[in-house]
Amino acid sequence: MKKQPESSIFLWNWESMEFKSNVRIILQIERRLENVRLVSHNAHKRMVMCLQGNVGSDVEKRHKKLPLTALSQSMLDGGSQLGDESLIGKMMEVCGEAESKLAFEQSQHEVQLERDVLEPLSQLAEVDIPNILKQRKHLAKLVLDFDSAKARCATKAYPSAANAQAMAAKVDTLKEEMDEAQNKMEICKDQLAADMYSFSSKEGEYARYYVLLLEAQAEYHRRALASIESVLPSIQSQQDKWTEKPAFGTALEEHLKRTNREIALPIEACIMMLLETGMQEEGLFRIAAGASKLKKLKAALDCSTSQLEEFYSDPHAVAGALKSYLRELPEPLMTYQLYEEWIQASNVSDPDKRLQALWVVCDMLPKANKSNFRYLVKFLAKLALESDVNKMTASNISIVLGPNLLWARTEGSLAEMAATTSVHVVSIIELIINHASCELPHF
Repeated sequence: MKKQPESSIFLWNWESMEFKSNVRIILQIERRLENVRLVSHNAHKRMVMCLQGNVGSDVEKRHKKLPLTALSQSMLDGGSQLGDESLIGKMMEVCGEAESKLAFEQSQHEVQLERDVLEPLSQLAEVDIPNILKQRKHLAKLVLDFDSAKARCATKAYPSAANAQAMAAKVDTLKEEMDEAQNKMEICKDQLAADMYSFSSKEGEYARYYVLLLEAQAEYHRRALASIESVLPSIQSQQDKWTEKPAFGTALEEHLKRTNREIALPIEACIMMLLETGMQEEGLFRIAAGASKLKKLKAALDCSTSQLEEFYSDPHAVAGALKSYLRELPEPLMTYQLYEEWIQASNVSDPDKRLQALWVVCDMLPKANKSNFRYLVKFLAKLALESDVNKMTASNISIVLGPNLLWARTEGSLAEMAATTSVHVVSIIELIINHASCELPHF
């Protein structure tokens, strides 16, 4: 007899069942088994690839091998090497401890995933479904055994008269063999059907593995976030308390508060150097400094170093640094808030009333801005007194420095902002310098 393909054997087998009404369901389950095994195997494989610890290890052993643990130890070692004198060292130490906690959370999470998701998924893909598939193949063999026994019995069903007694005994034996083969086939068939029904009834349980995966991930991320948030206030507090922050580009009040100063460091340091070596330098604030020297001085002022001796010999670099500081303030020294008041005061036609209007606006400046503006103007008034030598009259000073003291709160480049207010600003600064003695009594 020609051997039928395995699939047709099963089809024949199920179609020959007495419970015909369930054949369609059994066949659907049968076709789904291999697909479920394959996708479960692939999902398990990809989940394992996502783990960073050693599969099968406990929380403590896994924690030691995680990349986050290595990062944590590296940060702690770096922080210890740099010491408490370095903000980077402090940050590395705090971050190292935080990363260690995250690594512990991750190791717990991975152990939970293995227990609740990976192991059951592996059991399904590598044990449970393969056992059903093996039983299906075993049934195919039993079907063939039954067919063979049935065929042998059929050939001996009509014995000849000569040896009727012997043949009858042979037929009885063959029938017994056929009945036994059929019994084994029916038992296997029933067991296979029961296993398939059981698999189908547990599909919701199997699908629950993926819900558990997301629930475990959600819980892990919640714990990880809580761990990070618990340390953020401390690390941010240390960052805020650190006084060595750049002065350039930092709001005036923030810089003064952090350094416990009344006059901004770049303003005071630059003016002190210029008073000593730059008052008679021709074209001060007008002639550009060397870019590398200017960059170096700004960096030195940013880190609050007191080693500025080398810059005394380059007044133009010092003047350039002072201009840069004023220009890079987030808000002009003369403030956005009083911009309209400055412009209105400069438009007063009567010279005496215009001057008085400017003093009124000066008095309206915030305390920090007023102190630094007063300090700067006193210096500029002194500088203008040397104009016969340095060629920097109040008018010239106003032209080159004014746009760095006041500009409109509008979008655009510095050149565009300067063009918008240059005429007003120049007249304001020039008038203030010309009428401000070195003591600047009016504010």
